[in-house]
Amino acid sequence: MHKFFSNRRLVIIVVILVVCFGLMAGSVTMRNRRNTPPIIQQFGNDIVGFADSAVALPVNWLQTSFSSVNDLLNTYSENRELKQQVTELAQTKVRDQTLAHENKQLKQELKLGKSMTDFDTISAAVLMRTPSSWQQQLVINKGQSNGIKKNMPVMSDGGLVGRVIEVNKTNSKVELLSDTNEASSRFAISIGGKGDQVVNGIITGYNANRNELVMGQVSSKAKIKKGTRVVTSGMGGVTPKGLYVGKVARIGKDDYGLAQKVYITPATNFNDINIVTVAKSMARE
Repeated sequence: MHKFFSNRRLVIIVVILVVCFGLMAGSVTMRNRRNTPPIIQQFGNDIVGFADSAVALPVNWLQTSFSSVNDLLNTYSENRELKQQVTELAQTKVRDQTLAHENKQLKQELKLGKSMTDFDTISAAVLMRTPSSWQQQLVINKGQSNGIKKNMPVMSDGGLVGRVIEVNKTNSKVELLSDTNEASSRFAISIGGKGDQVVNGIITGYNANRNELVMGQVSSKAKIKKGTRVVTSGMGGVTPKGLYVGKVARIGKDDYGLAQKVYITPATNFNDINIVTVAKSMARE
């Protein structure tokens, strides 16, 4: 009995295999003979194509959306980085310009220091300038502890700018030559006249409109040429001799048309002082 069922099962399998091979052969033969697939196959292909399109459409949309969002985020991130770089570059440019300007001033102060053989120098930085007294005073970061004393002359950019009028432990106040107060700027100065003549006088004022120092109490009527150097005369024993003040801009008369007045273009821009050199006379020690 068991052998019968086994033989029957074997026969069924063989029949099925024969039928499958027959169908496959017929399908190949029909496919080779026809240019178009059967209707059932066409219908199945359409169903599969529609399903593929239905699935591919939202998938492609999602991929495109994700790609767009990713590109937008990348663009935002790159834009933020570029803005940061632009800001840093601007700050670097300003810092470089400031350092270059300070470096130039320091070089001038070093050159000035090398030419000062009869007195010592003390370099200092400007701490403060108030708008209300911008043309009159400034505060430097050196004081009594650094050897600063009252009435010491102060230089910047190679030229005389003023004198120390107040000394504290760690800072000092400087009165500028551009101070229009009649009691200030009383420096004894001299100008080389024609030949070996020397014209002496005193800085008596400042013309802010023309940026000119005024030399009064001129001791001689010697002819003075425009562009002649003006230096301190050293008279009075407080200010060393030979500190550069500026150059002769023009010659005029006083208010009464009698005495000669000399107008001097200062060597230093009083509006742009960052580093100064205090002249410490060795004779005063």
